[in-house]
Amino acid sequence: MTVTSGQTLLHYRLLDKIGAGGMGEVWRAVDTNLDREVAVKILPEGLANDAERLARFEREAKVLAALNHPNIATVYGFHEAGGKRFLAMGLLTQAGEERGVPHRAARLFRFDKRRYETLRRKGFDFEI
Repeated sequence: MTVTSGQTLLHYRLLDKIGAGGMGEVWRAVDTNLDREVAVKILPEGLANDAERLARFEREAKVLAALNHPNIATVYGFHEAGGKRFLAMGLLTQAGEERGVPHRAARLFRFDKRRYETLRRKGFDFEI
């Protein structure tokens, strides 16, 4: 199933694709329950059927939810709808503040040594 602008996953209406990477696509969306803009990261169908990748995606959600940093998006939820697994999270601006103009998911973190090590200690497994 292809994801398209205007599509709704639960109460999130997808607006436009803002990034893509190995672990999925990130869309700017509207949370229609709370009337706010959010980012929705959707795990690709091929990976959603892979138990290891699905577990990694869920771990990512839990680790991000445990962190509180201006350059890391706040996780609002880990969901499944319409055969899609996805994270709903705060949008970040180039300055790292939630809300406003989004940027690519790969740029959500500033990988200086201290932040990178903090994420590793919290169990976040990723490649640079």
